[in-house]
Amino acid sequence: QVQLVESGGGLVQPGGSLRLSCATSRSIFRSYTMGWYRQAPGKQRELVAAITTSSSTNYADSVKGRFTISKDNAKNTGYLQMNSLKPEDTAVYYCNLQRSRGDVWGQGTQVTVSS
Repeated sequence: QVQLVESGGGLVQPGGSLRLSCATSRSIFRSYTMGWYRQAPGKQRELVAAITTSSSTNYADSVKGRFTISKDNAKNTGYLQMNSLKPEDTAVYYCNLQRSRGDVWGQGTQVTVSS
């Protein structure tokens, strides 16, 4: 029913920044917790950051102080601002909405941090 489309990934040098976007066609972020996950080759998917309907946030220890999760309900878009990127941040990043009826996942966007 709900489709999430991630964008904004790409190749960036260590220390650089990227902003990922997670877009929908309807106003939905006000209703559900949104999360960003990532999965590197050979590794399991891990939670990077999440933001609740009341705008409380949590972050993986590995990204605290560098990443910021946010959402704009009017624009039907969620964001992950990534600063001071490290090679270990390289992964496919996925947007997620947590619903009791079942989670919604985007297709993912590749982030590569390399010199």
